[in-house]
Amino acid sequence: MKRLILMRHAKSDWSRGMVDHERPLNKRGQASAAALGNWLRRQDLLPDQALCSTATRTRETLERLGLDIPTRYEERLYHAGPVAMLKCLSEAEGETVLVVGHNPGIGAFAQEVLADPVGHARFADYPTGATLVAEFDISDWSELREGTGIARGFVIPRELLEENAD
Repeated sequence: MKRLILMRHAKSDWSRGMVDHERPLNKRGQASAAALGNWLRRQDLLPDQALCSTATRTRETLERLGLDIPTRYEERLYHAGPVAMLKCLSEAEGETVLVVGHNPGIGAFAQEVLADPVGHARFADYPTGATLVAEFDISDWSELREGTGIARGFVIPRELLEENAD
């Protein structure tokens, strides 16, 4: 059994006129990434490997999760589509792997790998920070096939931040 955590980077800062690859998280994105890390810990969903796009906003999202795990920064995950994501994931070694990437690719990949769609109003548009947890009945990531995952959780940062505000 393998577990996949697919996370879109948290909200980024568009105000500085930087090139896309270099955009950092904004304040809300920073808080969202920390909340996602806390959610993973509370749910006992800690990954043992991360695959992360090389963009500043994905690297910062991963850093603010507060996880101490082996990480591979992958240029090919920068704006990757489902085919590139599957190829990258097929080389993973962890039992629970976190992939931090970008839309529209990560949202499309999330939809393609599941046997059944997630019943969440925001799953289809996969907003910033959206995080899917799925399990696969495979022994090696190279065996992963489209439409075989079982969703075990889906959350967006807004839900976590509102929960903490109560």
